[in-house]
Amino acid sequence: MTDWLSPRTAPVSLGGRNTAPHSKVLVRESRLRRNDWILTIAVGIMCILGVLLVWGATYTTRYGHTNSKMEKDLVFVVIAVALGVGTSLLDYRSLRAYAPVVYVASIFGLLAVLAIGTRINGARSWIVIGGGFTIQPAEFAKIALVVGLAMFLGEKRDGGDAPRDVDVLQVLAFSAVPLGLILLQPDLGTAVVLGFMILAAISVSGAPARWIAGLVLLAVLGGVGMAATGRLQGYQSARLTTFLNPNATDPQSKAAAYNVHNAQIAIGSGGILGQGLLHGQLSNTYGYVPEQVDDFIFAVAGEELGFAGCVGIIGLLGVILWRAFRIAGKADDAFGRLIAVGIIAWFAFQGFENIGMCLGIMPVTGLPLPFISYGGSSLFANLIAMGLLQNVHMHSQTA
Repeated sequence: MTDWLSPRTAPVSLGGRNTAPHSKVLVRESRLRRNDWILTIAVGIMCILGVLLVWGATYTTRYGHTNSKMEKDLVFVVIAVALGVGTSLLDYRSLRAYAPVVYVASIFGLLAVLAIGTRINGARSWIVIGGGFTIQPAEFAKIALVVGLAMFLGEKRDGGDAPRDVDVLQVLAFSAVPLGLILLQPDLGTAVVLGFMILAAISVSGAPARWIAGLVLLAVLGGVGMAATGRLQGYQSARLTTFLNPNATDPQSKAAAYNVHNAQIAIGSGGILGQGLLHGQLSNTYGYVPEQVDDFIFAVAGEELGFAGCVGIIGLLGVILWRAFRIAGKADDAFGRLIAVGIIAWFAFQGFENIGMCLGIMPVTGLPLPFISYGGSSLFANLIAMGLLQNVHMHSQTA
């Protein structure tokens, strides 16, 4: 029996009359009905909070009571929503054919940033395109890796067999190129995010457990080795030293500790309900919290929206992850399930890391808070990822 509300409803002819327009209406109704509205609403609220917090962090006498950052962030949100909606309208299964194209494009972007990128805060991660706008190719590399890992590891599961050792080696070789280019910037935070995505995808794919243990051990030994042999940049070493020893007295470590210390004070000064939007003294008026619109925007939330606002942000991020887990569990194929798992690993680690560094329980890495931090590239990649989740959800027979 034909499912008239199926997203794949085809135009038919009844009594010689073409019903294609009616079919298109049904398709639109089906997409609206099958959309995960809880996920949509949670993401929408997060984006709105992001715009408000960027406004609250920059509308001060230091900036001449300007709305410019907030207005630019609002433009980013509009573009990001369009990208997310456009992604959700595709059939995610067709991305298998385009995964190599997406991967190659991301590699070219990472090569371009090494050649012509601008160094900001110690990392050559941005390409300035004029008018105060920049592109961060590493953010789009996350999308390429999500789709690429799902393609490589999903094929075996669809065929009924778990990945073999040679398949895992191919995946690691595939992942090593963008990972290596990002480490050359150097952007250690994004590299760790990619590492978690790779580990999660291999774990869920059914690969032998020895690969999981080996990769975890390799990551730990690699991190210790980089720190012990002086391979870390000066600012990276200072951040790690500050995390392990907040009372370190060398100048770089003291500067890094200053950032975290003031972020903690700002969060604590907000109390239960906060000082009110635009009224943060440390994060807004006096500018004691550095990078307050991106890296440390959670400190702005703590000071201006208080404990309640912070719990709300964490709760919304939890809702997004819950819906992503649900979508992964109901996906029709391994490809869709692995797409969802890669996105879960990405947002779970990045959200925990950003909030954790503001609270002093994680080292500072410069990772933005998903949907909240200022920045077009991050927001675009975030909403494309949500579009992929909605796509998998809408094409699931048990959605």
